[in-house]
Amino acid sequence: MTRLTTTGLALALGAGLAGCAAPVAKPAVGRPAIPYTSVGLERVLGQDAAGLTRLFGQPDADVREGSARKLQFQSGICVLDAYLYPKGSDAPRVTYLDARELDGSTIDRASCVAALTRREGGK
Repeated sequence: MTRLTTTGLALALGAGLAGCAAPVAKPAVGRPAIPYTSVGLERVLGQDAAGLTRLFGQPDADVREGSARKLQFQSGICVLDAYLYPKGSDAPRVTYLDARELDGSTIDRASCVAALTRREGGK
């Protein structure tokens, strides 16, 4: 084989093998990653529905699916989804929170909790 043929064969094999590699996840464009932390969420995590209502007022949405429940609270700044799940025979309690700005972009969950606790009259 000539040097040109050997080089061409090597390139073709390399390109073929590259197609077998596992795809690499691409980061979301334009949305900075916000670290998942529970700092600032202590007064919300572990609350039951009554505790959330005392803290934020009446929820803007209340969705039930089986024994799970999602309460949604909205301020002029953000939307907070609180997911409540039962543990054993206990009442469902907040185990996970998700927050976003009104346009859907990412916001720190603790900042959203702070904004919601300041809304007038719980609304």
